[in-house]
Amino acid sequence: MSSHGTSASPLRQPKAVWAVAFACVISFMGIGLVDPILPALATQLHASHTQVELLFTSYLVVTAVAMLGTGWVSSRIGAKRTLVIGLALIVVFAAAAALAGGIGGIVGFRAGWGLGNALFIATSLAVIVGSASGGFGGAIVLYETALGVGIASGPLLGGLLGNISWRGPFFGVSALMLIALVATVVFVDTTPKPAEPSRLSEPLTALRHRSLRTTSLVGLLYNWGFFTLLGYAPFLMNLSALRLGAVFFAWGVLVALFAVFGATWLKDRFGTARTLYGSLVCVAVILAVIGTFSGSVPTVIVAVVLSGAFVGLNNTLVTTAVMSISPVPRNVASATYGFVRFIGGGLAPFAAGLLAEGLNVHVPFWIAAVVVLAGALLLSTVHRALEDADEDAAAEDAAAEEAVTGVPAVEEEAILAEQALEREGGRR
Repeated sequence: MSSHGTSASPLRQPKAVWAVAFACVISFMGIGLVDPILPALATQLHASHTQVELLFTSYLVVTAVAMLGTGWVSSRIGAKRTLVIGLALIVVFAAAAALAGGIGGIVGFRAGWGLGNALFIATSLAVIVGSASGGFGGAIVLYETALGVGIASGPLLGGLLGNISWRGPFFGVSALMLIALVATVVFVDTTPKPAEPSRLSEPLTALRHRSLRTTSLVGLLYNWGFFTLLGYAPFLMNLSALRLGAVFFAWGVLVALFAVFGATWLKDRFGTARTLYGSLVCVAVILAVIGTFSGSVPTVIVAVVLSGAFVGLNNTLVTTAVMSISPVPRNVASATYGFVRFIGGGLAPFAAGLLAEGLNVHVPFWIAAVVVLAGALLLSTVHRALEDADEDAAAEDAAAEEAVTGVPAVEEEAILAEQALEREGGRR
């Protein structure tokens, strides 16, 4: 399905939006930041692969559970205060992780980091959607651009600083988040509290709606595959922190490009549902290839880098799908979706470590491939709702285009009428 509407450029934004978007970049750095140092952490801290994978699990599971309370908090203290508290927690716990003496301390401090991340992520999306020019679509593009840039730059920063010391990446994020904290305090206006505070139960009760429940579960299944790749693939490559950072930087560049440009282009031509079917199947194929040829380092590297294109598509389109067909307010939908998908993302790396140690390294990736395929099948059950949402978006774009082009036409007709009256008066 095609939409030909025009909208404001997502790059023309007020300072508050850029401040929050910058903080989003740093926040999303935290996802891939530890990738290049996973092997070094295992070696230097005498930890098993499963123990090291807990860095993802503690971070993402706490993020998921805390998502349930973000709306309750922000509705009582306001979005800006929630952003500031979330950023401050990340600054403190990232620095604490850098100073930790063992893997247990890092895992614990990553959990605190996840709490701050939940407060920040859920609220930042709401602030960007509410403040960005270009409407809802432009806000999602901007948010996913920040996600892509953060995911791309996180491994690069992790590799550069991790090549010096495994503590370096944690100190780096703490310092950058401090800058983002100051920018948020300075540029983001105090936001009014809603007339009626949110209830703690809202994100869970929202799962009663079939469309939101289904698309959120698709996000969980997709994230299982995504974080299996992100969390365990570094152990298959046998590379230094710097080279691992370079590999995941190339991967992240594709994530960013396809999240911003590829997703919009393909959605306009094939629709959200069909684009996601193809993208999810491609992720499943790549996971199966990594599982089958896990002993071939060049194959794993190429597969990981190529997966970035489909990860970028999925990140944008699954988020758009959740927000567009959800029957509840977007802040509630965001919290519900974040809770469900991050549960999958948090458990997958830990499960991959257990499966690899208990069986072999092929199994986690084969299982992840099947799980992602199940996500594509599940998505097909809301195909009609996704097509309806695309049609609604196309209608909104068409109305916006008509409003933009209609005004000059009216002005032109008025001038012609005035000229006609002048000529008529002259003849008289």
